[in-house]
Amino acid sequence: MNKVSTGLDIFREEYWKKLKGYRLGLLCNQATLDSQLTPAKEIISQLLPGQLKALFGPQHGYGGEDQDNMVETDHTSDRELKIPIFSLYSKDREPLPEMLDLIDVLIIDLQDVGTRVYTFASTMLNCLKVAAGSGKKILILDRPNPLGGKIVEGNLLQPELYSFVGPFSFPMRHGLTMAEMARMFNQLLEIESDLDIVPMKGWIRDMVWYDTGLKWLMPSPNMPLPETAFVYPGQVIWEGTNLSEGRGTYRPFEIFGAPFLDTTLIRQKILPEATAGCHLGEISFRPTFQKWEGDLCKGFMIHVLDHRTYCPYFTTIALLKAVIETHGEHFQWKEPPYEYEYEKMPIDLILGDSGLRDKIETGEDLLKIKKGWLSELESFIELRRPYLLYK
Repeated sequence: MNKVSTGLDIFREEYWKKLKGYRLGLLCNQATLDSQLTPAKEIISQLLPGQLKALFGPQHGYGGEDQDNMVETDHTSDRELKIPIFSLYSKDREPLPEMLDLIDVLIIDLQDVGTRVYTFASTMLNCLKVAAGSGKKILILDRPNPLGGKIVEGNLLQPELYSFVGPFSFPMRHGLTMAEMARMFNQLLEIESDLDIVPMKGWIRDMVWYDTGLKWLMPSPNMPLPETAFVYPGQVIWEGTNLSEGRGTYRPFEIFGAPFLDTTLIRQKILPEATAGCHLGEISFRPTFQKWEGDLCKGFMIHVLDHRTYCPYFTTIALLKAVIETHGEHFQWKEPPYEYEYEKMPIDLILGDSGLRDKIETGEDLLKIKKGWLSELESFIELRRPYLLYK
């Protein structure tokens, strides 16, 4: 039996009656299933026949079919229900007035992965803003943060680097659920949207995905396993470089490397403290698409041994520093654009602080850098406290 009931489970059991008579929209994707693996679309259309008027999809599409950043999804329609499916990752990344004209309530049910750069939070924020301006209600069906809700890690995003991969001053690993983020956005950004939430039952903050009893349903094409989510707060950094982050392999983000990488030298340079809770297994791979497509790459696969002591962000920053020191003549930062930002460096948008890139490049002591995050994280923990929903 599952230890955790998702917001969709609670909606199915009891909340749905509150929505009788309302025209409904649903922002979801292929991972939006209840604990019995029934899609949200099916649940809502059966409980409230004829009331579901539009579907909305985030980045990667309503069916999770589209790869990578800035790969836009077209609008389409649902053959069974004969209603439109609007893409919120196309020419526009927010619902347009004519889309919201069809509905009274927008239900948002998306599985986040607990990392600041994952774009579902930005899509939710855009929906909150537009709904507030159009008088539409937002209903969040909450889901677990797979990394847990207790541990936070990293520097806070600087406001000058706000983007679609970082809409608010969160650390890279923020320890929030989607509903908790929505509460913070609504209050701290003074959106004042008509927001309601169906919280989970049974989830507590120190639970990681394996503790929930829920099935993992990949929320995006390169997030196939819970293990992917555990490494993602650090391994997403490679998107801002010329190293492969493992796209085009069977274990994206867990695997990374490049043809020029000397794994022996990297091992010699990385801080022992940086590999706490994980093991770096040497690996060779040929990406089937994206960076270094078809080329033989040398690199590592990160095996998480203890997800409570492993610090993914710090680990990958240490690896990044070692790569730069070892292969400075081959290593490159990725040039813009990145997630619709055409001037700022992708690595700065990912790290959230251009000064951090400078510190890594100039070889500043990593433990000193990590210590510098502590006061920021303490402030963030206090800031988020009033918006938490779970023990």
